Amino acid sequence: MSTAHFSLLAGTPLPLGTYIRPQGINFSVFSRHAKAVWLVLDIADGQAVKRYEIPLDPSANRSGDIWHILVVGVETEGMSYGYRMDSNSDWTRGAAYNPETILLDPYCQKLLPRRWGEKAAYGATCCCRIAKHNFDWQGDRPLRLAGEKRVIYELHPRGFTASATSGVSAPGTYRGIIEKIPYLKDLGITTVELMPVTEFDENDCPFRHPETGAALKNFWGYNPLSFFALKSGYAADPDNHLNEFKEMVRQLHLAGIEVFLDMVFNHSGEGGYDGTTSSFRGLDNQVYYLLNQETGDYLNYSGCGNTLNCNHVVMRDLVREALRYWVVMMHVDGFRFDLASIFGRDAQGRVVPNPPLVERIAEDPVIRGSTLIAEAWDASGLYQVGNFSSNRRWAEWNGHYRDDVRRFFMGEGSAASLATRLAGSSDLYQSSQRGPLNSINFLTSHDGFTLYDLVSYNQKDNSENGEDNRDGDNNNLSWNSGLEGDPCPAAVLVLRLRRMKSMICLLLLSQGVPMLTAGDEFARSQRGNNNAWCQDNFTGWVDWSLLARHGDLRRFFKLCLALRRKWAIFSRSDFFPAEGKTAEIEWQSLRPGETNWIEDCHVLGLTLRGETASGLLTGQANEGSFFLAINGDRENYSVFAVPEPPKQGVWHLLIDAAATAPNDFRETPPPLISPETISVAPLSVVVLYAGIYAGTATPTGGIGKKETSMAAQDNGGKEKNGGSKQYGQPVGATTEPQGGNP
Repeated sequence: MSTAHFSLLAGTPLPLGTYIRPQGINFSVFSRHAKAVWLVLDIADGQAVKRYEIPLDPSANRSGDIWHILVVGVETEGMSYGYRMDSNSDWTRGAAYNPETILLDPYCQKLLPRRWGEKAAYGATCCCRIAKHNFDWQGDRPLRLAGEKRVIYELHPRGFTASATSGVSAPGTYRGIIEKIPYLKDLGITTVELMPVTEFDENDCPFRHPETGAALKNFWGYNPLSFFALKSGYAADPDNHLNEFKEMVRQLHLAGIEVFLDMVFNHSGEGGYDGTTSSFRGLDNQVYYLLNQETGDYLNYSGCGNTLNCNHVVMRDLVREALRYWVVMMHVDGFRFDLASIFGRDAQGRVVPNPPLVERIAEDPVIRGSTLIAEAWDASGLYQVGNFSSNRRWAEWNGHYRDDVRRFFMGEGSAASLATRLAGSSDLYQSSQRGPLNSINFLTSHDGFTLYDLVSYNQKDNSENGEDNRDGDNNNLSWNSGLEGDPCPAAVLVLRLRRMKSMICLLLLSQGVPMLTAGDEFARSQRGNNNAWCQDNFTGWVDWSLLARHGDLRRFFKLCLALRRKWAIFSRSDFFPAEGKTAEIEWQSLRPGETNWIEDCHVLGLTLRGETASGLLTGQANEGSFFLAINGDRENYSVFAVPEPPKQGVWHLLIDAAATAPNDFRETPPPLISPETISVAPLSVVVLYAGIYAGTATPTGGIGKKETSMAAQDNGGKEKNGGSKQYGQPVGATTEPQGGNP
């Protein structure tokens, strides 16, 4: 433990972490309650590693609550470090000091690299390294796309390409994602949202496969050990993981694709008192975590054993500096914040107005240009979708959108609720002077059923997780389309595909920012598992072989994405005006001008009238309108009277979600000759387009008068041709959709 190889100076308290100065390396760490602190250095000496433990003198190496020292004469190469702390028997409730534990520096940007699955030694040895940022960005900058252009694609950095079916040379890695950039660009997404990429211990999962007994892994990574250090196990070359990640970001940016990170600031991987102490608990348990003031027990609003004390100034500073690091040093474009409602709790867990952390993130001058997305709920029932923050910088995962669309295509939702979601959820965002782009619309995410499982399972099947199927949400708002799971008859598969296409069509034509989940575009399944957090295997990985089987579904996704991209009417930055000489949105039930907002109405029509600089498929500057006919009835066809097309235009049959490819989305949509009605299959959507099309003044070869788009594809549903509820005068309208002209 000699320090003969180097000399020591007092050092400075800021910046926290390590900082290379002309004299040497400055080390700085926060601890308010520790009475004794040691800096521990492991330094390579040939083939051996020598350990040096340097006690910090409170009279010389402490400024306020910051312990610091400057080490002269030590090289960063071959050196790792950590801290030991003790309370010198000055115990207070909630203290958790153990001088035998070697702690991680919360500001460390690099931990000892290791391959995925290799055993970690956090808490037992020096794991912190000093990162070198020597990457040539070649002029790259964060893209910061306009919200109107954004389509988010959530993916797991490992699971996206881990399967051999991905066909990449470096499966399960940042490099593997680079190899999939042509696929992402061709699909038409603009933004990848990566599940957690900060260091965690994938081996900390306590569960085993109930049949094989094999140890399961913490696959998702929502158990952070650090908010700065990049996950080296996701790199093809763990020793060069920082540059590999940066190259991935640079290549995505060159393709016009943003990079968002899913950040977990609500809890840490240390768990409860029975968990592994690696950093925060041993540094200052009473400051970093929410504790019961009487017992010292953890307050658990995260469902993971502990909750970080997010509004303590020390934690606020840590979050701010971590986000700045990812923006400045790693060129990340935006962030999604896991269980962000915890940001609104004080030291006692009480919900407070205008939480300091929420404001600090939104108004920080470095983070200012980055996209901010809140998962606006926590594990204790605090649900803040629509009122997480009044600051326009904050967008939110819109759980109401997910639930209302799911209900409607189970045959249980209401037309009024669906209309509100399609128009941008003004009931949630208009009162706070926010707009549709504050709504992140989604049907699925990593958490819950995949899109295919949503239409294939009534009940979750998480038995492989080793928790006797107790984990995961029981309320999935799913319907199996007539048969649980697979294999299924052809007729059931037809219905499942129809429902998937209908929901995706509406998602991509709704006001707000759409988010897709990787693999949904070709019917990825987790075989009913709605909580695959520990499934580092075929269940949790994307199966790319499905792309050949469901290429038609992927084509439908791609064309819907292209349609959204072409026409600004589908991605407004403000809500539809409620009044005006020419309505941009017009609601109807089965007849134009007649609406029905009673709870059990399951049909909805809407006409969107607008113009764009580039016309659909033709490249001409055209005025265009769209008519969406949506049938949420499980059994019956619904017959919609078609509204008048715009002046000098005719209706063209663009989308019929019940048809098979290529007629489900017609790239050269045929005109309808004087149509009066269209028939829409159960749980399906039909979209018509009207305008001056392809320079044809008098369309020919179209679908004839009164011919319905589904006439040749009756799968046994009974045609619903009216009745007072749909065709007659509106009855009992008690709930109107919010936003636009009902």
